Parts: sequence; structure tokens; C-alpha cells
Amino acid sequence: MSFEAPEAKGAPIRASEHAVAPIFLDRWSSRAFASEAIPDDALFALFEAARWAPSAFNSQPWRFVYAKRGAPAWPKLLSLLVPYNQAWAGEAAALVFVVSQATFTPPGKSAPTVSRSASFDTGAAWASLALQAHLNGWVAHAMGGFDDEAARVALNVPADHRIEAAVAIGRRGEKGTLDERYHAGETPNGRRPIAEAVFEGAFPG
Repeated sequence: MSFEAPEAKGAPIRASEHAVAPIFLDRWSSRAFASEAIPDDALFALFEAARWAPSAFNSQPWRFVYAKRGAPAWPKLLSLLVPYNQAWAGEAAALVFVVSQATFTPPGKSAPTVSRSASFDTGAAWASLALQAHLNGWVAHAMGGFDDEAARVALNVPADHRIEAAVAIGRRGEKGTLDERYHAGETPNGRRPIAEAVFEGAFPG
């Protein structure tokens, strides 16, 4: 039995193999953004959702560096993206760089140690941000296409931190506002079957 999400603007219907909350099927990352600005309280509601993500030892390794379109820091953050992403993300209302702190000081210890779960935990914070954005009527599109070395310098990232992703946030816009090379991606995509990702006991031999 499959469970379907509502059809989105003529896009194919997504179907799950098992029952899940609609938000998991309805949320998707478009590249088309409307021109609407994002107020501070709306943006920080997304950071608030991320703040409550779970993490090992409650170490909370996630950090966010942001700029809103039109702010002094906007050109700097936009310039860190690869040209392919700059072309569409430049219409977003905000850009956010997601960073994880790779070290932490365990309870009862006085010296920091490497965190095995920093990226994992920061991913949980990103997911919380993305889901809250969808609930609030915004789109959050994460990207790996940016200049890591330049971003580390431009954003003054500490040595024991890792830049995980860049995120464009805004209201969903119309596909027709995008260059045609992006049109094929303006529909909700699918996922591999559960059987290809979930194994009982061990990976298949």
C-alpha cells in the first residue's frame, strides 16, 4: 500500500511505502523564488526550530551564518556559491551557511575532543529548519556547491569547524522565472525504495 502527497502545481504525486505525516512528502526543494523578503522573526523562527534538534551530549554543534537579500553581507555570501547556484539563489530572501563544530568537551572532562557526531547532529538541525520552513510557507534549499576555502576565510570560520552546506530560503516562485536549464528540477523528486537502504542485521552479502 502506498500513501500519497497532494499534487503540487501539476507536479507528480509523491507516494510513500508506509504511512508518514504529510510534511515529509509535501516538502521539496525548488529553485524558483518569489521576490518577497523574509522578516527577521520569520527567519529566526527557523533557527529556533533548528536550536531544538537532538545532539550527542547536548553538545549542539550547529552554527549558522546568514545574510538577507539587500543586506551588506549579501553579496559576500552569494559570491561564495558556484556560478550554477548563484544564478538562482540570488533571488532567495536569505542565504545561510550551515557549519558544525568538530570538537566538544564531554561532561566531566576539561579538554575538547573530536566529535564523531558533529555533522550528523548538524544535519538534524538542518532538517528541523527545513521542515519548519515548509510548515511556515517558506522553501529551504540546501546546496553543496560553494567554495569551501573561500567561505572559510570570508565567514571567519574557526579552525575546528566544518562548513556543511549553504541554504537558500524564500517563498516558492514560478518555474517560468528560472532559466530553462533549471526547469526539469522544479518538481518534487522521489526516493530510493526502503529495501535499498534498510537492512536487518547487516548489509547484504
